Amino acid sequence: MPEIDPEAADAGMMAELGRKISARRKEHGLTLVKLASLTGLSQPFLSQIERGRARPSMASLHRIAQALETATPVLLSSPGGPADQAQHAEIESERVSLVRADEGAMVSQDTGQAKALVAGARAMYPMEFVTRLPDFEEYYEHPHPEFIYVIAGSIEVDLAADGMHVLGPADTLYFAGGVKHRWRVKGLWPARLLVTQAGDAPDLHRDTLA
Repeated sequence: MPEIDPEAADAGMMAELGRKISARRKEHGLTLVKLASLTGLSQPFLSQIERGRARPSMASLHRIAQALETATPVLLSSPGGPADQAQHAEIESERVSLVRADEGAMVSQDTGQAKALVAGARAMYPMEFVTRLPDFEEYYEHPHPEFIYVIAGSIEVDLAADGMHVLGPADTLYFAGGVKHRWRVKGLWPARLLVTQAGDAPDLHRDTLA
């Protein structure tokens, strides 16, 4: 396997993410001005994101996804073209997604990184988070259920009306769609999480058995 240039791969990922956001915005008939109004983000910042010249935080990406009637993992996992598929998955077909350790769409920021573990439109969207987030950010809210498995470290999860929960290694947490949530790291060390959201793609195996 050829050696990967991390800086070039990161720049490519930002450019691809920007193209996807731009395409989806246009599909919804939204101008940058309207998207800025819906997200609370500035028009110049959104323009820079679409051009691959600015890095959105996960919170900003979540706002954009909500305004575009989708979810963050969908923006990260959706295929672009053959070049995108080659970079993000060894196999990306209607029935199979095989993502190797050095593949997968990723968003990096000061407090950690999030990596998509599937490519394409799927019935579920698992992501790997490595986070050092010391303080709670704004609440997230999705229409679909979410599941968290703590691989390493410890996090405190705030589910708003559904309580505060501290999770350590091998602890799991499931919550339904519509539940407001946010997290922060407990302790000095980063936490590594497997986070899975349900998606809208059909379950082909289930359809076959029906």
